[in-house]
Amino acid sequence: MATLDSVLVRAKDIALDARREMTARPVGHLDVSVRASRLDDSGVGAEAAMQNLMADYGAEFSASAGPRYLGFVTGGTTPAALAADWLVSAFDMNTGIPGDSAAAAVSVEAHGWLKDLFNLPRDEFDGAFTTGATGANLMSLVAARQWAGERAGIDIAEEGVAAGPPIKVFSTTPHSSFVKAARLIGLGAKVIQAVGAVDDTEAMDAGALDAALSEAPAELQKIVCASAGTVTGTAFDDLPEIAAVCRKHEAWLHVDGAFGLFARAVPEMAHLAAGAELADSIAVDGHKWLNVPYDCGFYFTRHIDVLERSSGPLPVYLDVGSDLPYYVNRSTEMSQRFRALPVWMTLKAYGAEGVREIVRANCRQAALLGDWIDAQEHFRLLLPVGLNVVCFQAVAPQGCDPGDFNIRLMEAVNRSGKVIVTPGAYGGQPGIRAAFSNWITRDEDVAVICTALSDAYASLLS
Repeated sequence: MATLDSVLVRAKDIALDARREMTARPVGHLDVSVRASRLDDSGVGAEAAMQNLMADYGAEFSASAGPRYLGFVTGGTTPAALAADWLVSAFDMNTGIPGDSAAAAVSVEAHGWLKDLFNLPRDEFDGAFTTGATGANLMSLVAARQWAGERAGIDIAEEGVAAGPPIKVFSTTPHSSFVKAARLIGLGAKVIQAVGAVDDTEAMDAGALDAALSEAPAELQKIVCASAGTVTGTAFDDLPEIAAVCRKHEAWLHVDGAFGLFARAVPEMAHLAAGAELADSIAVDGHKWLNVPYDCGFYFTRHIDVLERSSGPLPVYLDVGSDLPYYVNRSTEMSQRFRALPVWMTLKAYGAEGVREIVRANCRQAALLGDWIDAQEHFRLLLPVGLNVVCFQAVAPQGCDPGDFNIRLMEAVNRSGKVIVTPGAYGGQPGIRAAFSNWITRDEDVAVICTALSDAYASLLS
């Protein structure tokens, strides 16, 4: 039987090879097949299992952590974060319950550093780490739902949503994960009422919000979901104005800042997300611009006590008498991976300035791609590049359906193995979306992306 040393050395070699090949490995594999196999009674051993893995699937593991994966908003993994994630597995501690290790203390410290990074008042916000922005939105909405019930004298966590007061959520461009959270916690997608946007943008019109809240029945409990960086247009709601409207109407203000909140870390961009410090809850992703491994998200809230009441009292066997947070009552999971450690290591290794440089570089690269598209005859921007996302359209030849043509072009680009992009649409126009958020992306990668787009367009015309 192989020793632990030899197994980890082999794993290290595979990992180093993967990292060294990251820029050369195909960015995506679109045709992956499931192997037809049955579980054997006898195992082959850890080293042989790794050999089997790489033989069976290694060639189809994509470079989604590489510099030209522009799908969704996906970060990579910095060296410090990768090392920390290995240590997470080696230590294998459950951070949900304090009292038997330093894991909870590290989580508190890392969460505090995040408040410093985003210039949020330390003594006004608390929170926890989650699986991602979906989990962060979910926990924030759970807290808001409980708050809404308590305002009407009802403990929704105890009595159920049916016993609670009428609740409505007001939003202009809610992310699909927020809508999913509303479904999962029993509020339902139809509880979200659309609020008018500013001109032709995805940003909320504070005046329209004020009118909508003014028209709401007196008994209605109101939750507002604002955006700090929408997923396509990277629009930022005017949070100071919206916060004032929320205070006027006694509404809970939630800010979805999955990647846009990182603007607050960069002095010249901080104005975009000004007012986030006025929110009742904020959701953020770590595996986006912080470039820590999947999965990691976190949230901040002014009402951590309300959220913990939603979970109910601790069972006797979990109440160890610690003064540290019981993260089991701040997340959906009882058992929790030590997600804070890669965050702690990243911030310790690179500091706030290291994060700022990633954000600046990715925004510059998005602008470079936008400038190239703007200068092309066969491509056009669907809106100006505002942050790190480029939404554009390939101009379809006469007689071709624009939607179908752009899908075929996207597939041609993605099959090249050089770039991955995703569908995008804006203002009723179909197109393509490219999101920059990886620390290893360089300006020269933009040239490769532009060539891939040109080649794909030419291939469709030939």
